[in-house]
Amino acid sequence: MSHDAAAQALANADFTLIARRFADAGWAVGLPAEGILAVSAPASDGRRPRLLLSVGVHGDETAPITMLACLLDAISRMPAALACDLMLVVGNPAAIAQGKRFLEVDLNRLFRTQREGLDGMREAARADAIMQAVSAFFGGDGVNGDGLRWHLDLHTAIRPSRYPTFAVVPDVIAETEKPGLLGFLGAAGIGAAILSGSAAGTFSAWTAARFAATSATLELGQVSALAGNDPGRFADTRAAIDALLRRGKPVGGRMPEVFRVSQELTKHSDAFRMAFGKDTVNFTPLEPGSLIAEDGGTAYRVGKQTEYVVFPNPDVRPGLRAGLMVVKTSFPQVQG
Repeated sequence: MSHDAAAQALANADFTLIARRFADAGWAVGLPAEGILAVSAPASDGRRPRLLLSVGVHGDETAPITMLACLLDAISRMPAALACDLMLVVGNPAAIAQGKRFLEVDLNRLFRTQREGLDGMREAARADAIMQAVSAFFGGDGVNGDGLRWHLDLHTAIRPSRYPTFAVVPDVIAETEKPGLLGFLGAAGIGAAILSGSAAGTFSAWTAARFAATSATLELGQVSALAGNDPGRFADTRAAIDALLRRGKPVGGRMPEVFRVSQELTKHSDAFRMAFGKDTVNFTPLEPGSLIAEDGGTAYRVGKQTEYVVFPNPDVRPGLRAGLMVVKTSFPQVQG
């Protein structure tokens, strides 16, 4: 299968060929919902590493679809090389089909119980289906066995960034697991990692909190049409994920630049205004005391040290996150 054909099949949430290859090799194959595939080794005892890979949670973020499709096509040709039980999630197939970020509401704000009246939206039903499938895969609320349990949610950013590739890492992840994850991200060519203490309803924050998974949201370049993606992009990321699939444990390397969230910018009303343009690139620095945004009588300002703006988006619904402010922090280097 060509790269373009593999990418189109994954974008269409069509696992027919991949599922058949694993089934023919004796693997247990499940399709718990549209766009979700689970494969486990014939003799899996719950101690095998478990890896969840997700793409297309935003329908216009197609570069990871192309990259993952190439990886899956290659490893499904030699199923014995897969060293972990694997779940694949194509987050929002309907939005992908229409080339839209979402149909009614941002899916990556709905992985939580409190949804501020959004339960009737199409994406809310999709989030429920994904959470049910992932719960079965990861084994309910408790830890399943002693093996690795990882989730990599692959995205692309809306706007340019001073770090073309970066990641958001839920701070709830166990401290013992963070060095290995950050080392993996460095080996994967990720330039910066943001430690975030706020869930904001994201998929990776939910898996980290609910299942003690080592989870991260990876931002790989910018949004683009599926047909315009170069399968050779993000070679380091592709190689690191491929090694994770085949080794059942992460490769390590020099850590990325590490940041920590200092402020979360919540849009409380339609009066919300940012003090900079919508075209501001991610990780733009703002000096101490600078105005960030205003929302009626509320003013957001930079604290006592330089802060960097990430994900500025004043067009979100009131009640949702309109951006993050982050500060540089230190973390011990780990080599793998």
